[in-house]
Amino acid sequence: MTKKHDHSHGHGGCFVCDGAQSRDSEDGPKAEGRRRFIKAALAAPLAASPLLASAGQRDPASLPTGRGRLGARSFVIEAGQALIYQSGELSVERDISILVRDGYIEAVSQSPIRGFPKIDARTQFVVPGFVTGHTHACSATPTRGIIEMGRSFARPLELVETLTDDEMDALTAFNVAELLLGGSTTHIEMSLSLRQAQSYVRVARKWGVRGYPGGMVPGIARLFPIWFRADDQALFDSVPGTLAEIEANLQFARSINGAEEGRLLPQMTPHATDTQTPETMQAYAAGAAELGNGIHIHLSQSSRETETVKRLWGMTPAAWCGEFGFYDGPFFGAHMSGLDFAVDPPILNAGGAVYAHCPSAGGAGGGTQPYPEALAAGMNVNIGIDTHSNDYVENLKLAVLYGQARHSLIADTSPIPLQRPSMWDAIKGATVVAADGLRREDIGRIAPGAKADLVGIDVTGPLVGTGALPPEPLNNLLYAHGLSTKLVMTDGNIQVFDGQFVADNFERVAHEGGEAVRLIWSRLESEGWFD
Repeated sequence: MTKKHDHSHGHGGCFVCDGAQSRDSEDGPKAEGRRRFIKAALAAPLAASPLLASAGQRDPASLPTGRGRLGARSFVIEAGQALIYQSGELSVERDISILVRDGYIEAVSQSPIRGFPKIDARTQFVVPGFVTGHTHACSATPTRGIIEMGRSFARPLELVETLTDDEMDALTAFNVAELLLGGSTTHIEMSLSLRQAQSYVRVARKWGVRGYPGGMVPGIARLFPIWFRADDQALFDSVPGTLAEIEANLQFARSINGAEEGRLLPQMTPHATDTQTPETMQAYAAGAAELGNGIHIHLSQSSRETETVKRLWGMTPAAWCGEFGFYDGPFFGAHMSGLDFAVDPPILNAGGAVYAHCPSAGGAGGGTQPYPEALAAGMNVNIGIDTHSNDYVENLKLAVLYGQARHSLIADTSPIPLQRPSMWDAIKGATVVAADGLRREDIGRIAPGAKADLVGIDVTGPLVGTGALPPEPLNNLLYAHGLSTKLVMTDGNIQVFDGQFVADNFERVAHEGGEAVRLIWSRLESEGWFD
């Protein structure tokens, strides 16, 4: 729920209540220097924070492992530039102070806000935390760098399931850390199995991540014989196993729904329409209605999927989803390369569906998707991660550049209208479009009452900027990447500070995640996969 705005933040020039009188907050710490704030924010994971203590918050030892680094619960971010939300629109403003208190944005001001510790983000472009509409968090790094020459991702992903729970958690942790380092604070997460979804939740709980998790069904261990079947009997024979998987995932979802102060909201996650039957589709719909958090699916991934569903059930995948009420709640569909643009956009638009466009799907250089066509059709388009790359800033850039190239190559000859994408399109998709698709007004925007999910990107430094704040920082994101991300927080909990992952010991996370990948690669080598 949105937190009601009040006038106790102590400053003038607020976008909500101009002219409020300046005073120290009664429940916030006194103003302190930047050095003391950084020291508190980067304290050892379970060491007591003087800022927390002075603010009357819980001792960090009572928080989950790794969350004692968070420092004060009330502070001000002094941003050189910020993407703020006013009157239903995004705008870029300079010299913005953002007051964060108890996990919410309490005020956004062009005048200084006094009486709180400060984060110096004067060289940064502060934006809402990015919402990625499609992730497979446990499975990115096992395929990265080994599939780009045309090898299939199938076998590496199957081998992820052979890991122990501890090994799987190590693999998940490294990938989730990368997602945070890349600026993604909310993950629409389709784990490739129930075990991987459980692993994601364990990591998300530890680091205060906002996620909409679900285990893909059929899971990766059963998927490929059904998906790449020789005839449809394999699909029909799979129904009992699929229904059992749906029920197991639903039982787990019930146990975590609304957990971690509402940060974990599980969805139903069917693999795709061509691996389902009416019985299984009805089971997902019933589960989604019970949980209330929506459905996340691969939709019309290819023309093959679209033609299969038309042949079996007499309509496109998008229309077939509508037959089961999939659009009654949030709906995120990934890829859509086989979408029927003569039929599907009005169906998806009427249902408030979000198209999760994943420019790095299939690995770097894996091909383009109909992003310009979807924009021209007025669709709600988000930028998703998929697998292989967890760098959200890089994927924003790829979406725009690939989309512009696609527009240049085919716009004049395509029977389908195309719109040339811009970084404005991408950033809106990453923030308010995705948040609205989740039916939420408290994320995806910098505005009083919204959750303090925030990302600071350095747009002044080498290779990205010029040494000065740029006049149009969104365009500088076309030169940026995850290493440009300097500040990341979820619910006001700092996870990345000064470009460093501070939610946990990153050296350990990287080492253990690397060891898990080495296990998978060694098994691939023993099978002759690399040959």
